[in-house]
Amino acid sequence: MARHQYGFLLIFSIIVSLSLSLVSFVSCVLAESKKAKKEDLKLSNKLCELPQSHAFGFGIAALIWLVIAQVIGNVMICTLFRHRENSNSSKAKKPKIATGLLVFSWISFGIAVALLSTATSMSRRQAYGKGWLDHECYVVRDGVFIGSGVLILVTTATLLGSAIFTLRQAEAEQGRKMHAQVG
Repeated sequence: MARHQYGFLLIFSIIVSLSLSLVSFVSCVLAESKKAKKEDLKLSNKLCELPQSHAFGFGIAALIWLVIAQVIGNVMICTLFRHRENSNSSKAKKPKIATGLLVFSWISFGIAVALLSTATSMSRRQAYGKGWLDHECYVVRDGVFIGSGVLILVTTATLLGSAIFTLRQAEAEQGRKMHAQVG
């Protein structure tokens, strides 16, 4: 059976995507440990101030690595879809499981980005009288950055699952095509 012509690119994409996702997850864990605490909040009459925490930088890093990993993973899957469609002269079955996993990956990606962006934004300096929203200071709740990190892992797992299902189906169809030519 002929091996996938994009094998090296596929393996390289998987390694890079996994590595970036893990770096993003670690950044979330670090952001959780470095986020501002209630004790950091300073009150003066009705005005509040909260200094910028190191969680801001870790949150930005996590967002950047997550977006890059998602783009690389989706380019990998699009390459697999395109290869699969081009290699089959007959009508190919639609990869329902792979498509479902890809959609779930985008949903978890969207939720992770929303949580991470909000928590990162709240980690910036909140000056007296300015606050984060409506001139009030907000502190990121415990577990928000960790929850974002778990969603990053879910996004990566479903993205890789989609790639694996697409690749296996392409190889199975290639095997059926070769058996039909021989037989």
